[in-house]
Amino acid sequence: MMGPASPSYSPTIRTSKRAKLFRAIDVKTPITISKEDYLKAVLEAESEGQEVIPATLAHWLSVSAPAVTMAIKRLRRDGYLEVKPDGIVRLTPKGKETAYRTALRHHLIERMLAEMFGMEWYEVHDEAERLEHAVSPAFEAKLLEKLGSRGTCPHGNWVLPESPEQRGKRGMVLLSEAREDTGYTVVSLYERDPKLLLFLHQAGIAPGGRVSVLAKNYDRTISIETTAGRSTLGHPAAEKVWVKKRSSGKT
Repeated sequence: MMGPASPSYSPTIRTSKRAKLFRAIDVKTPITISKEDYLKAVLEAESEGQEVIPATLAHWLSVSAPAVTMAIKRLRRDGYLEVKPDGIVRLTPKGKETAYRTALRHHLIERMLAEMFGMEWYEVHDEAERLEHAVSPAFEAKLLEKLGSRGTCPHGNWVLPESPEQRGKRGMVLLSEAREDTGYTVVSLYERDPKLLLFLHQAGIAPGGRVSVLAKNYDRTISIETTAGRSTLGHPAAEKVWVKKRSSGKT
């Protein structure tokens, strides 16, 4: 939720505040959209505790292996990436800075679309993917001023995804690992698959919503109940949903 409107300030104070925001964003020569996509993908994978190899990027970005190889070569040349002897791809400090700025823009745009324009949570990711490369530093500063950078996106995620270990420390489990006959609150969802998000929405699974695990079946599906009724969820979908046990129990 957005807080109350800010009080009026003198032109001097307002100018000073705007200058600080611009310094934080630090206007620099932009790199190409494809490079930003690659760097953000590496950052998100690292944040989730994954080791990134070229095949990871090919899968996440839906591009060919040769395209990934060429992109990594260019990004190494330009000082954004390094590749270890074991083939693991890592961001350099320069790469992390660029990737984080892209991730922050994506996060802010998702929140803007949902909180300010009322767009559905399961629709905002793809729209933000398109808009994040077109946001000017001035508009980004306004979004930061309005929304801040600490809130979660409409899918329940922070700017940088948490690792499974970090989520576990906060009492979260994957829905695929949840206990039978137990009620949970949905905390966050995997947001990179628009078809999955629509499927979860139709099943009544949404951030902040309730889901009860009725049974864990032999075929690795789970029987659940949500506000949309009872349904069966396959393992590939259930392992993309993070939940937290409700103290009130099943219903």
